[in-house]
Amino acid sequence: MLFIMPRPKLRRRMNNPPHFKGYRPIGLPEENSPIVMNLDEYETIRLSDFELYGQFEASVIMGVSRPTYTRVYESARRKIAQAFVLGKAIVFEGGKVYFDSEWFSCNSCGCLFNHPAKEEEIKNCSLCGSTNIEEYKEPSGQNIVEDICICPQCGKEKTHTSGIPCRKEICPDCNCPMIRKGVPHQHRMRNK
Repeated sequence: MLFIMPRPKLRRRMNNPPHFKGYRPIGLPEENSPIVMNLDEYETIRLSDFELYGQFEASVIMGVSRPTYTRVYESARRKIAQAFVLGKAIVFEGGKVYFDSEWFSCNSCGCLFNHPAKEEEIKNCSLCGSTNIEEYKEPSGQNIVEDICICPQCGKEKTHTSGIPCRKEICPDCNCPMIRKGVPHQHRMRNK
C-alpha cells in the first residue's frame, strides 16, 4: 500500500510580528468567536497592501512560491472582509512562520526572545530584566533541509528555484517532473 503524504508546510519568513494582538469593532457587544488570522496571512496583507509589493516579489521575501503566496493572501482578504461585514474581532496568532529579526538568549533565566526594533540596542532580557544576555546562535550540526529538487526516476539533483514548485521543473536527463528532496518526498521514490 502506497501512502503519499502531503508536502509539509514550509515556514514563512516574516519581518516582525504585529505590534498588537488584533482588532475589535467599536459599538458592538464583545463576542467570543473572533476571526483568527494567522501571522503569515497578516504578513501578506502587510507586503501587498501596505508595502505595495507585487505577488512575485512578496513571495520571494516570504520564501514561498507565488501560488502559495496568492492562496495565503486570498485567505487573509476573505477573513478581513468577513470581520468587516459581520462585525467580528480579528485576532493575530499562529501560522508556521519565523521572524527575520535578531534573537537573543538570557544567561540568567534561559529564555529566547527576538528583538523586532532593529534600530534600538537591546539591553535587558524581556522576561526577567537581566542584563546578562547575548545574541543567539543556532547550534551547528542541526538537520538543515536544503532546497533541492530531485528526479524520482534517475536521481538527478538541481538547486530549487524560489517561487517555482519542484513538480514544474523537468529533469533534463529523463524529462520527468522533479520533486523536493527531503524525507517525506524521498519515501515516494523508494515506494515506486
